[in-house]
Amino acid sequence: MKRRIPCGLGLLYLLVAYFCSCSAFYLPGLAPVSFCEENSGGEDCQTAIQLFVNRLDSVESVLPYEYDVFDFCKDAKEIRPSENLGQVLFGERIESSPYKFNFKQDVKCKAVCTKSYKKGNKDDTAKLDFLKMGMQLNYQHHWIIDNMPVTWCYDVEDGQKYCNPGFPIGCLVTSDGRAKDACVINSEFNKKNTFYVFNHVDIKITYHSGASEDWRGARLVAATLEPKSIKHADEKTVNCEGTTPMEVPGEFDSDVSVVYTYSVSFEENNSIKWASRWDYILVSMPHTNIQWFSIMNSLVIVLFLSGMVAMIMLRTLHKDIARYNQVDQNDLIKIPLPTEKSSLPYEDAQEESGWKQVHGDVFRPPRKGMLLSVFLGQGTQIFIMTFITLFLACLGFLSPANRGALMTCAVVLWVLLGTPAGYVSARLYKTFGGEKWKTNVLLTALLCPGIVFADFFLMNLILWVEGSSAAIPFGTLVAILALWFGISVPLTFVGAYFGFKKPAIEQPVRTNQIPRQIPEQSFFTKPIPGIVMGGILPFGCIFIQLFFILNSIWSHQMYYMFGFLFLVFIILLITCSEATILLCYFHLCAEDYHWWWRSFLTSGFTAVYLFIYAVHYFFSKLQIIGAASTILYFGYTMIMVLIFFLFTGTIGFFACFWFVNKIYSVVKVD
Repeated sequence: MKRRIPCGLGLLYLLVAYFCSCSAFYLPGLAPVSFCEENSGGEDCQTAIQLFVNRLDSVESVLPYEYDVFDFCKDAKEIRPSENLGQVLFGERIESSPYKFNFKQDVKCKAVCTKSYKKGNKDDTAKLDFLKMGMQLNYQHHWIIDNMPVTWCYDVEDGQKYCNPGFPIGCLVTSDGRAKDACVINSEFNKKNTFYVFNHVDIKITYHSGASEDWRGARLVAATLEPKSIKHADEKTVNCEGTTPMEVPGEFDSDVSVVYTYSVSFEENNSIKWASRWDYILVSMPHTNIQWFSIMNSLVIVLFLSGMVAMIMLRTLHKDIARYNQVDQNDLIKIPLPTEKSSLPYEDAQEESGWKQVHGDVFRPPRKGMLLSVFLGQGTQIFIMTFITLFLACLGFLSPANRGALMTCAVVLWVLLGTPAGYVSARLYKTFGGEKWKTNVLLTALLCPGIVFADFFLMNLILWVEGSSAAIPFGTLVAILALWFGISVPLTFVGAYFGFKKPAIEQPVRTNQIPRQIPEQSFFTKPIPGIVMGGILPFGCIFIQLFFILNSIWSHQMYYMFGFLFLVFIILLITCSEATILLCYFHLCAEDYHWWWRSFLTSGFTAVYLFIYAVHYFFSKLQIIGAASTILYFGYTMIMVLIFFLFTGTIGFFACFWFVNKIYSVVKVD
């Protein structure tokens, strides 16, 4: 379905799509691939259907591996399609497979290759052990036809069907007779301490014919398969109707020979349109009702906070400002003589307490202003990057069909947004009275990205030692460094130059030379309790959505609900702002004027709750085993926590900065 896009926005979308290597199905105007039968005379359609294989992953391990590592059948003419930056960073390794077939030509039980393992051969023993390790940890194949995942659809509870974009390489029946994972689908899998290899697949390809449309040929709208374990006598006498499963004993005490076979069938279905061909995968994924519950829960929190802020702004603040300004006007009209008794408003002014009393100290520069300005510069960069990325994802540019585009787009946008980071950091640092501008701009360009890159590099070393496909090649690391130092750092310097050229932000009231003494605070207005409480409500808005995000990352589920995510992003923005404003007002009323860092840390503390939830998710939802996988999980989680800390802290700071400037600008204090 085509969308009407304004010329300026259209140009922006096309530029970002170009940088993101976008070839998504849902990009307006992108032509699909048409297929036709051999010798049909079609010039603008293909006859051969190419099946690609991707890296294999598991819910019990963070380490993905390339297809070839498991000693499966290889393609004689190995073809690797070009991968964008996001695919490389996510460890995708797509290559051609030996499964060959043509459109509408059914294949019945065709042998692909035979893998033999000789007892006593060290290489064969290592290969077979690795294959058994993959079955024990439930590693999953990920096959691709016409840029669509080949899915394994099976029945789940309540008569519903679930379509998994991957299927297991095999399964294990443990020594105590317990069928693990995929072994429960077949009662023949019952021998103890035995592995069963899924060496046969029945592939069914569904297509939409263009005979009644304005285009020729056919378009593929679904690709499903059913994995089976079948023992064949040899490659020449294969029988795919056999019921004897392909067993691999737990103890390698005899030679093992595995024959891989496949069958292909085609089915016409004109009720499924090409534009909605992903629906059968995405609709089978549950949780839409939970998403709406999450949104309603978040909206209730937002309405509660909005009511609180409105009450403060409209009642308390309005009344205070009106009374305070009335006192000031009375003072101008009547100046009492030294012998006269002071008027009542003048006495009220002397007895005033609360946020108005700290007007001479509220804009006093914070301690560690350099670090705060650096954090705010980086947070601004992350905020703009996140907003644009989610907005484009909502429009369909970064859909699941567009592999790696989400990460590529985020990285490219982050690199190009160095200018606002440098500008915000420099402008605020100058407002704080800082003079070490060189140190400021260097820290803005290098501190937080350096921490993320160091963590990422250490995780990559572990992946490289483990031989995982997720290990980033050296050339890609050099390319990332080139983007960082060649584009992002210079742009940060440009932004800082313009930021320092601008005058410092003018404050609405003057700052006293001598700091005011802060009175004794109650428990709830002390810094740490206030900061800890500040992150609860923002986290309450996102924790359900966070569950699905963690599922997509660690449980390899497909994430596509960017509309929900963008709405939650807006709710998080409002919640962080309102929660920080409320707590800032309460602290100012308690005559504690140290609000700069507190406003940043109050909303930024949401990241601590994110980390706690990630720890809970690791122990309660995941089945990850092994030291390497555990270190990788928490290493990557720390990167997420740092980015989220800068993001939420920046939102809270600028909301509070606006609020404090607003209330003190309407009060006549001089």
